[in-house]
Amino acid sequence: MQHGTTGGPTPHALDGVRVVELGTLIAGPFAGRIMADFGATVIKVENPSSPDPMRTWGRVQGARRSLWWAVQSRNKTSVGLDLKSEEGSARLRELLDEADVLIENFRPGTLERLGFGPDELWRTNPGLVIARVSGYGQTGSKAHKAGYAAVAEAASGLRHMNGYPDQPPPRTGISLGDSVASLYAVQGVMMALYWRDAAGGGTGQVVDVSLVESSFSLLEGATAEYAHSQVVPGPSGSRLKGIAPSNIYQSSEGKWVVIAANQDTVFRRLAGAMGRPEFADDPRFRDHFARGAHQDELDDLIAEWAAARDADEIGRILEEHGVPTSKVNDIADVFEDPLFRERDMLVEVSDDEDTVTHPGIVPRLTRTPGSIRWNGPAEVGPARGGPADAGQTEESTS
Repeated sequence: MQHGTTGGPTPHALDGVRVVELGTLIAGPFAGRIMADFGATVIKVENPSSPDPMRTWGRVQGARRSLWWAVQSRNKTSVGLDLKSEEGSARLRELLDEADVLIENFRPGTLERLGFGPDELWRTNPGLVIARVSGYGQTGSKAHKAGYAAVAEAASGLRHMNGYPDQPPPRTGISLGDSVASLYAVQGVMMALYWRDAAGGGTGQVVDVSLVESSFSLLEGATAEYAHSQVVPGPSGSRLKGIAPSNIYQSSEGKWVVIAANQDTVFRRLAGAMGRPEFADDPRFRDHFARGAHQDELDDLIAEWAAARDADEIGRILEEHGVPTSKVNDIADVFEDPLFRERDMLVEVSDDEDTVTHPGIVPRLTRTPGSIRWNGPAEVGPARGGPADAGQTEESTS
């Protein structure tokens, strides 16, 4: 096996932290993946008769597993348990009695019906931190509802702000709501573990993460502006209204290029790069508010300049003048960009039958970096645990 971004004796930040993961698909399991990357022992629990659907999701299958599964469940071990059986329930209780963290993304109330509600778990393990990821949160009138990323993005107002005016609001090409919720879950777990050990006298707590609230938190100034003046921001296509220039422009060979020069000093550099230094002092463009008022006119001028050059020339000229820019890369472009290899963001990990290229570790820690040590387990593991551990039984958030 080839190790990922680090290997050997280098310590991980979460060495010694023990996590039990009850969940399927993305929201929740992505949080487990991040903790496993940084050294936590993450035991994924699946029902052997109905394992995580992620095992078969994705566009491409490897020799023994879905490649998406190999990435999402990397560094985890696997356990197969039927939580509705006496034996499976007893084994899960053993695992949780030894754990620091439980991550679950069942619909609210499921954990309690299985006999593993927080109060019950704290009777034998008072220090357990319980991360609960759900569509609408553990309380409130909608807590009982099923939640998926697309639904949460819509309910939160995030979906309304995506796309182009007067067109149906599209989703992003990823399950953004799931991933953001998992990132918040990791933040919450880290804060809860710190408080438990530093000031809480060893006491655990619940980390309640809602997909809707996680998506809502990304709306930037919309909340305050609507509360104050009933402003309802809508989709703005490839630019933000009044923020100029910051848009995509098509090169001579048809590639799209982002040019972001909405700050006064940067716009002056863009004007010089375009051979039109007078634009920086033009009353239409000389400051942020003027450029916002004349956004369409400015975009047309930049589009005309870009259309006369190929993407590489645009990039070279703008970089020489210190103007932020990038091609709109597809995944093939990412693989060709040396930055992603230089920064260990494309990492090959081999096991007995599959070699899987993973996205690298984020964030980068200088003293206790994360690492990719093995691909997600190809099979559901034995009930007693081991390198092939994995799992869940009930309906999950997503």
